[in-house]
Amino acid sequence: MAAAFEIILLLLFFGLTACAPQADVEPLRAPTSAGSLQPYQSPVPSEISLPPTPAPTEIPLPSPTPHLYKIAKGDTMGGIALNFGISTEALIAANPDISPSAMSVGQELRIPDDDVPLVLATVEPLPLEIASPDCYPTLSGGIWCFISVYNGTGEIAESVSAEISLYDSEGKRLAKKTAFPLVDQLPADERFALLAFFPDTSANVTAYAILLTALPVPAEDARYLPASLRNVLTKLAWDGCSAEISGEVDVEDASRFWVVATAYDATGKIVGARRWESVSGEKVFDLTVASLGHAIESVELIVEAKP
Repeated sequence: MAAAFEIILLLLFFGLTACAPQADVEPLRAPTSAGSLQPYQSPVPSEISLPPTPAPTEIPLPSPTPHLYKIAKGDTMGGIALNFGISTEALIAANPDISPSAMSVGQELRIPDDDVPLVLATVEPLPLEIASPDCYPTLSGGIWCFISVYNGTGEIAESVSAEISLYDSEGKRLAKKTAFPLVDQLPADERFALLAFFPDTSANVTAYAILLTALPVPAEDARYLPASLRNVLTKLAWDGCSAEISGEVDVEDASRFWVVATAYDATGKIVGARRWESVSGEKVFDLTVASLGHAIESVELIVEAKP
């Protein structure tokens, strides 16, 4: 009888298809225990077919206090906007005389002032393909939303962002946020995640997304260095709620480089993302990504390096 009871408990346990909500609201830092791990070779990101989303023609410019920022080596519009807590399209619109794809070290950017409600036409983004947001509640009472973005343009894209809007059952918009990626550039024929966190938000909402910015990277751009990954090994936890990824970055003369792991479930939805950053130039990486939704089926990696 005891043995039969244990078997029933095991069947009930394995019947659960979703991982528990994370107590920490930061999916980049909330890995679960790996448990019994099953290794497999990480796949190369494959092409996906996602419906294109139109870009807005006018964007209001929210931002903090007025400020001038001097462009430094390796800066991008997206990175600067993220550092100041504003949207990329707001920064571009506030600096119409500066080309986002050809910024010079030492140029000054105006960080827009939200006391002046400007409404300006934005730079037309590259026609990247974005999926509907995948959103997951956390134990803190908020939700994380992920957007899968695929670059089928044949060009390298940077400063990619999208606006996520949340609506209740009556169609009333409850909140909106700009979602950003964990690296600056998206190579051609690859995909990555944009993400945004909504605090104090009910899980009973519907999320929609619209592409805001996506800029082409000029050929032979010196801000990025060629980099690749080797000896990559991904180990899935027995319950699929986490994955450990290890490997080595193959790059020369880089002072900064990152590896981003994006986790997908069996239906292709993003369930988690995490970024590893090199410290003191080490090239061997080891990171764990946790699922905020269903069990992880696969993990895709993107590497980025700068001088």
